[in-house]
Amino acid sequence: MEITVGLIGLGLIGGSIAKSLKKSDKSIYIMAYNRSNEPLAQAFLEGTINEIAVDIDSSFNKCDIIFLCTPVEYNSSYMSKVAKVMSDKCILTDVGSVKGYIHETVKELGLEHCFIGGHPMAGSEKTGYSASNDILLENAYYVVTPTEYTTNEQLEMYISLIKKTGAIPIVANPTVHDYAVAGISHVPHLIASSLVNMVRENDTPDEFMKLIAAGGFKDITRIASSSPEVWAQICTTNAEQISLILEKYISILADVKHYVDQKDSEAIYNMFSESREYRNSISINTKGPVLARYTFFCDIEDKEGSLNSITHLLSVNHISIKNVEIIHNREFKQGALLTEFYDEASLLKAKEILTNAGYQIYR
Repeated sequence: MEITVGLIGLGLIGGSIAKSLKKSDKSIYIMAYNRSNEPLAQAFLEGTINEIAVDIDSSFNKCDIIFLCTPVEYNSSYMSKVAKVMSDKCILTDVGSVKGYIHETVKELGLEHCFIGGHPMAGSEKTGYSASNDILLENAYYVVTPTEYTTNEQLEMYISLIKKTGAIPIVANPTVHDYAVAGISHVPHLIASSLVNMVRENDTPDEFMKLIAAGGFKDITRIASSSPEVWAQICTTNAEQISLILEKYISILADVKHYVDQKDSEAIYNMFSESREYRNSISINTKGPVLARYTFFCDIEDKEGSLNSITHLLSVNHISIKNVEIIHNREFKQGALLTEFYDEASLLKAKEILTNAGYQIYR
């Protein structure tokens, strides 16, 4: 059955959803509305969308599902407009990283019967349609937050469509979601931004800190380059959960300062040891998108073309790679490239090919 998808907002996420859906199923009819015309024209010429909507009007009545892909606060205002023109059978969803706020708006507008919240756990410090691509959501978690009125039929249809983007749907409670992302996304963004400002405000007159800022500082502060508009709205709409996590983090920082002031080497050592162990476990989390079932580690030299040599060798032997991850910390894990395959046969074949080519493989 042909599905008609409507998009309100065609930026990084909206554009990536459209591109990935078209890549997966060209029969999906996609129409889009955006405040500026340039992304719409580009998407139409590329064949990513089938129809340009000049306004949020009755043309959206034919949609089976409508994605709100604008910043969180804008999504709420657009929702009331969409509610007036969508059909009774249409599913309304959003892609915001805060779910409690949008669910409250849904209740106020009486849309709980047709709304399913969504949060694709993918993104970039870059913004706009030009930064979107058809693999942005691939193997990324896509948190789904239904309401108490969501039917099994609606949820199944929604999840089926999300899977076409290559993402991994996971159903969660909106409040639990907001608490979790406050810890692993929202507060880290605040920390990155405040850390950059700390250096900016305390640098030497000749900006020596800025001059020597290298790998570690740039890695930990990369997300500080994200959109100020988007993150200002995220922080105000998830303020309660962010404040809760910040309070916990400030307490931890106070402890760290105490350890340093007291030159408590044992406490400092334990802090680094515990954080390292937990951080390393994230890379091989068996519940994560990169599953441990069909994976192995492979030694790889730190030089130009090393990764390409491995992927090319597997490609010419018709072996599909599901996911790869560079392991930067090798103290506990031998090998620097974690590679995941779709099935055991592919894993065993890849292991044989790479071993014969002189690579060291570890399970």
